Amino acid sequence: MSEQEPTAGTSPREPERVPLSGDDRKARRKRAVSGLIAVALLAAAFGGVAGLVGGQIAGLVVAAVVAVPLLLLVLSGARRRMWLEGTTVTVRTWGSRRVDLVTASRIDLLLTDVRGTRTVSLLVNGAQRSGAVKIDLAVYAGTGGRELGILPLRRLADAVVNNMDAGGVVFSQLLVAQLRAEARGDAAADRPLYRLASAAPSGKLAQRFSMEAVSRFVATLDG
Repeated sequence: MSEQEPTAGTSPREPERVPLSGDDRKARRKRAVSGLIAVALLAAAFGGVAGLVGGQIAGLVVAAVVAVPLLLLVLSGARRRMWLEGTTVTVRTWGSRRVDLVTASRIDLLLTDVRGTRTVSLLVNGAQRSGAVKIDLAVYAGTGGRELGILPLRRLADAVVNNMDAGGVVFSQLLVAQLRAEARGDAAADRPLYRLASAAPSGKLAQRFSMEAVSRFVATLDG
């Protein structure tokens, strides 16, 4: 049998779009409502205090100064979506920003700790000043948490492994180890991302781990 050649009218197949965050409309709506309530309470509190001291006009001005930037932050978070197409990560809020994982100039592991909730993320700096994107891999609180799904992890591992300049192989190995732990049915506390999050020193809001640090951690993992 001869191999069928593509015809002139056949367009190449586009890469599948894999959501990384913001795809759950119900969750986004819930966060937006909670954020708006918090903004209203803060603006009312600061505006009320200013109104008692300087009068109604001063209170309204202070309330607006407090509310406007917080409102923009809440709306930006509600609009934020992130997905992976092939090897390109796209982040969309008011505009779009794209970073190719293969040509990224630097990849780090970022751990943030806010009130006992630790988030493990990939921080990817794009080539030629194309900006940076933060891809949340897992969020842990206590002994449980929420992790990125199997398909997104698999696609991320396949994409970063081809980045030789930023040590993508090491980060791919970390993601593959996480996938293997999930396939074995390991508890959250036994999975690499949780172990990495719990082993990091406490008391710091954000910690960045370089490729070398992640490589040393991956070397300690069981196959």
